[in-house]
Amino acid sequence: MAATENEVLLHALDHAYDATSWHGPNLRGAIRGLSHVDAAKRPGKGRHSVWELAVHCAYWKYTVRRRITGEKRGSFPLEGSNWFARDPKHGAAQWKADVALLDEVHRSLRAEIERFPERRWSEKVKGSAGGPFFEAAARCAWASGPGSLPWKIQRFSSGMFLNASADTPKLAASTSGGV
Repeated sequence: MAATENEVLLHALDHAYDATSWHGPNLRGAIRGLSHVDAAKRPGKGRHSVWELAVHCAYWKYTVRRRITGEKRGSFPLEGSNWFARDPKHGAAQWKADVALLDEVHRSLRAEIERFPERRWSEKVKGSAGGPFFEAAARCAWASGPGSLPWKIQRFSSGMFLNASADTPKLAASTSGGV
């Protein structure tokens, strides 16, 4: 029997986030072991840190879940939207809290996808210029595929900014306080 759209999305979402992935590091694996100091480093002036990218991912998982459920804006636990400034001075406890938020928002999105009615995947997302629900949900997984965010995090964290490939070394756990 063919997989349902829900099963396809859940499989992609799981492998992009925390299940073993064919394409290398998934999002959770790319940040595992980073200290708050390492996560707050910027690859260059005006570029986002790994920490900011992780919170950005949490925000967009929340946004997709909110659009699926029809929930009103403003329920994200952090003040603001899209990008959230993070700095080592925020401390290890805040880094761990932000990673826990990413985990919680991921679980919440996954639960909504599990119970989302199959017949509605082709409906257009309300309040968005984007496409159908299926496309909006799938972007959370596509954003974590080959050459995407986890790969960029891994390359930055290991000091490798260019020419990453499948043989890029695994990110090693860094200083104390890692997540």
